[in-house]
Amino acid sequence: MWGRIFRGMWRSGNRFMNDDSSSNPEILFEIVTPLGFCVRTTTEYWQFIVTVKHPIMINRLTEVQNTLSDPDEVRLSNTDAQVYLFYRNDGTKRWVCAVTRRLNGEGFLITAYRTSAIKEGEQLWQK
Repeated sequence: MWGRIFRGMWRSGNRFMNDDSSSNPEILFEIVTPLGFCVRTTTEYWQFIVTVKHPIMINRLTEVQNTLSDPDEVRLSNTDAQVYLFYRNDGTKRWVCAVTRRLNGEGFLITAYRTSAIKEGEQLWQK
């Protein structure tokens, strides 16, 4: 089941597509970032993140949305120029990190997790 969901999110040269009716393209959220592009994810892909990738994030949807819309810092990945890391302090000396990809003007959530440190990479934006 998760393979079907993941393939539905990464079709056509890693570009997020929502026209695949077999993968339930119900958009869970679409957030405008301070960098001026929207990031979205589907309900099914969010479930994949919180059950397979990072179960610790299961009750942190609002924190991830806030991290995307009002981050403390945004960095560009050192390994992929189309990957952005959005960071927001969660008040416990840890950060929520929302990792996104932007291709052809469209942004989508890759994953989200908590971390104790901000990764290296070019700083693009800071509060």
